[in-house]
Amino acid sequence: MDKSPTRPVALTIAGSDSGGGAGVQADLKTFAALGVHGTSVLTCVTAQNPREVRAIAACRPALVRAQLEALFAELPPRAAKTGMLFQRAIIREVAAFWRAGRRPPLVVDPVMVASSGARLLQPAAVRALMDELLPQAAVVTPNLDEAEILTGLALRSVEDLRAAARALHARWGCAALVKGGHLRSLREAVDVFFDGRSEWLLRAPRVTGIATHGTGCTYSAALTAGLARGLGLRAAVARAKELLTRALVHSYRAAGHDVLNPFAHA
Repeated sequence: MDKSPTRPVALTIAGSDSGGGAGVQADLKTFAALGVHGTSVLTCVTAQNPREVRAIAACRPALVRAQLEALFAELPPRAAKTGMLFQRAIIREVAAFWRAGRRPPLVVDPVMVASSGARLLQPAAVRALMDELLPQAAVVTPNLDEAEILTGLALRSVEDLRAAARALHARWGCAALVKGGHLRSLREAVDVFFDGRSEWLLRAPRVTGIATHGTGCTYSAALTAGLARGLGLRAAVARAKELLTRALVHSYRAAGHDVLNPFAHA
């Protein structure tokens, strides 16, 4: 009898979205769609739906650390990502764990504000994200608003995205994928990737008439899955962009709300 097929392991360190559209739930769906075994370290529990975030309860930092240790003992990931970290103490715990030994590539999605406008990163935690976690990252994946906070630049054009990607790399030494989907003046959804050696503009048709959340989670999870499967960073970014575009085009409706469909490519 043939052995069961082996799948690489990917890890998400993020909050729970009770509505299933973003957070850990979106990450695990994306991992499954791309053929990797998804594991998770929960940082927060949220009470939310597609319209609003009603409550947030953070996990104790010691529990975050215990989850990391348990997973790395038996299910060591080949790549990992962070999403909603919420508190300075949680960020410090994750950063300390990454500094403590040989760790897989880390994709940092600097989740700060929900699509509904709710703050998902406490103001006091922004500095910890910059000083302690970003130096551990292989790549950071901010959206327009997050990139403005991290760089202090006003981003209004593709040229501004290019400047932000270079500024992020110059400051923290990691590759940067700056997402321009919120540049509504453009007919295309344009992102800029810069790894210190080469720059790349990723373009896709803008998908209109769909109101979803979780696009950033899905994009960074797809990138993480590609790294877990052994792709190089640039190839993983390209696959992630393709998956996100399909997930938007083939989104479905649930109780009157649009939901991303990462399985659309299958």
